[in-house]
Amino acid sequence: MIDITLLGTSSMMPLPERALTSVFLSCDGHSILFDCGEGTQTAARKAGVSLMKTDMIALTHYHGDHIFGLPGLLQTMHSMGRAEPLYITGPEGLTDALRPLLTLAGTLAFEIITVLIPDGGLELDTVLKGFKHGAKLAVFKTEHRVASRGYVFTLSRPGRFMPEKAQALGVPETQFKLLQRGQSVEVDGKTVFPGQVLGAPRKGLKFVFSGDTAYCDTLTEAAKDADLAVFDATYAEDEQADIAYEHGHMNFRLAAEAASKANVKQLWLAHYSQMIKDPLEYIENAKKVFENTVCGCDGMKETLLFEE
Repeated sequence: MIDITLLGTSSMMPLPERALTSVFLSCDGHSILFDCGEGTQTAARKAGVSLMKTDMIALTHYHGDHIFGLPGLLQTMHSMGRAEPLYITGPEGLTDALRPLLTLAGTLAFEIITVLIPDGGLELDTVLKGFKHGAKLAVFKTEHRVASRGYVFTLSRPGRFMPEKAQALGVPETQFKLLQRGQSVEVDGKTVFPGQVLGAPRKGLKFVFSGDTAYCDTLTEAAKDADLAVFDATYAEDEQADIAYEHGHMNFRLAAEAASKANVKQLWLAHYSQMIKDPLEYIENAKKVFENTVCGCDGMKETLLFEE
């Protein structure tokens, strides 16, 4: 199970009714915050989300509307007595981008650990103690005016556990969970592997956050068959496709085209320009291309569940 909360949907500046675009993901008691612009703490409180025990902050790029909320959030975590390390990841230049932000945050009682996500993605339980086995965070290159990336969070699901096979191999019940988690066990000097007691892998879950980007092949490839995608939709009208591309963004139609090509189950539009007073007025520009498009709004929530 993955819980997704869209904290905000604005671009460049927070508005009274629209916070800057950010997403909070929680899974099995652990969480990732995607981007942290000015006012993210307020947006989280309005949405009923606590950021205090966030395990990782994943930044898409270093424009102010995606990072200026960090010093305040770090100070709040400190004042609330956080002791656990906080992991932060982002595109190239992360250390330099964080330096002034950490200076502003001041002395912290917890450690900041920067994380580089390898090309094949990062198995989160290898760095975040207690994170659900099978949870993975991967990145993909996006097309913006600066170095930028999007994120793919996946939660794999092993095949059904067959206790009768485990029992036949002499595995005690106390070790069943290890095999279910994909770990091998030793029984009477012999190794029993998960593949010996598990059926074929079942369909997992997939969430994609584009960050700021123009329409590009890396986006559609990364989002393939996602259960939910949150895409940049800075501009609303079809006629704004060229200016969207020029500034490294998408309009409603282009976001829908990317979702359609990627065969995602559901698309949430976000990162609206302040020129868009009511995104719903333009939703048909997207739905005529991809029917299962929703105008994202602040505080929107979705729980992604495994198929039976």
